[in-house]
Amino acid sequence: MMKLFLMIFFLIPLCFLGSWVVLVNSVFFFFFFFFNFSFFSHYFCSLSYGFMLDVLSGSLIFLSLWIFVLMILSSYKISFSDSSLSFMLVLCFLLIFLVLSFSTSNLFLFYVFFESSLIPTLMLIFGWGYQPERLSSGFYLLFYTLFGSLPLLFSIFYIYSVCFTLYYDLINLNYNFYLNFGLILAFLIKMPMVFFHFWLPKAHVEAPVSGSMILAGILLKLGGYGLMRVLKFFEMSNSLINLLIICLSLYGMLVVGFICMFQVDMKSLIAYSSVSHMSLVICGIFSLNYMGMLGSLILMIGHGLCSSGLFCLANMIYERSNSRSFYFNKGLITLVPSLSFFLFLLCSNNMSSPMSLNLLGEILIINSMMSWSVYTFFFLFMGTFLSCCYSIYLYSNTQHGSLYSGLKSFFTINVREYLILFFHLFPLNFLFLSVDIFLIWL
Repeated sequence: MMKLFLMIFFLIPLCFLGSWVVLVNSVFFFFFFFFNFSFFSHYFCSLSYGFMLDVLSGSLIFLSLWIFVLMILSSYKISFSDSSLSFMLVLCFLLIFLVLSFSTSNLFLFYVFFESSLIPTLMLIFGWGYQPERLSSGFYLLFYTLFGSLPLLFSIFYIYSVCFTLYYDLINLNYNFYLNFGLILAFLIKMPMVFFHFWLPKAHVEAPVSGSMILAGILLKLGGYGLMRVLKFFEMSNSLINLLIICLSLYGMLVVGFICMFQVDMKSLIAYSSVSHMSLVICGIFSLNYMGMLGSLILMIGHGLCSSGLFCLANMIYERSNSRSFYFNKGLITLVPSLSFFLFLLCSNNMSSPMSLNLLGEILIINSMMSWSVYTFFFLFMGTFLSCCYSIYLYSNTQHGSLYSGLKSFFTINVREYLILFFHLFPLNFLFLSVDIFLIWL
């Protein structure tokens, strides 16, 4: 683990060279080097100084490195502006906090890094957001997250006073309703669960493309990762709080699916679809069985790649038409058919078509939920059907219809943008063929 940390900290002096090409190539090299020489197992390995690696943390660290490269590639205009150095430094510190969050074996250190990742994210939104409303959206993100973090901190202090340790495998507690609620509230807001989700569409709409990619790709997965670690302490599958959260998430998945059908902003629709998919992940985690946990991990990785790709593609359209509205972006299939092809693939993956990680994750979660209760069938059926509906709505509204008469010019897609979309789709569809690497977890 120390080898990985030294590699990532080495990125900070590289930022002062001012070359995003050097930074991207370095992270690619780190990714493949660490991927080839790391060993995954169902127990903690690569232990060093309180940091460790297993399949859950390792897969999310690799996802963080991969999305980091694509964030720099998609922020091409910022990389040549006067603020390029500060932008790359903020991204590097965000990557460091994320890797530390996923790899620590101490609950309090996880809390510190979990909250520290909020600071670079706010800098991205405040510094490189689109409109003046980015200030209010940043405050929504800040205060929603801080609302859940105080009960989590008190719960961690209580655990230390009872167990005299904060290492995951050494904590042994009896079930306590209030302690359980305090531990999971911050992670449910981060996911986000429905009724705590209002910060997410606000932050996504106002954030730059790199902010949207890291929010959808990694930061939502911090909540799922925290829930999977914390629920190991309380293996109570019939507790009242699990029943309440699963019922709320199933209801939210249905309601948010209908909300998506009424959106007129591309980024807003993709953000609400993230809430719907994360509701399914919450159901899989709180079912507390093997298939549910495994399906949630696979769906988190699949959604991180798919949602990040959709935000990136929405930004490509925005850079050309200067609007994210469906009313102004119509008939694009006649202008850029290749972009339409990539949008079709990403929308297909978003609706969990075959040969995608989303499909495998949803199948496992639906199996776990049906074994948890047969009455969840209607909500699962309607939720997955609506995800198909709003994915088709996103594709057909932008690609078909008559061109907007005020569209004066529309320059074509370049090689860099093709590479970004390909690097989203390749692992999303081809990891399906080698999904056995996740099966050794749990």
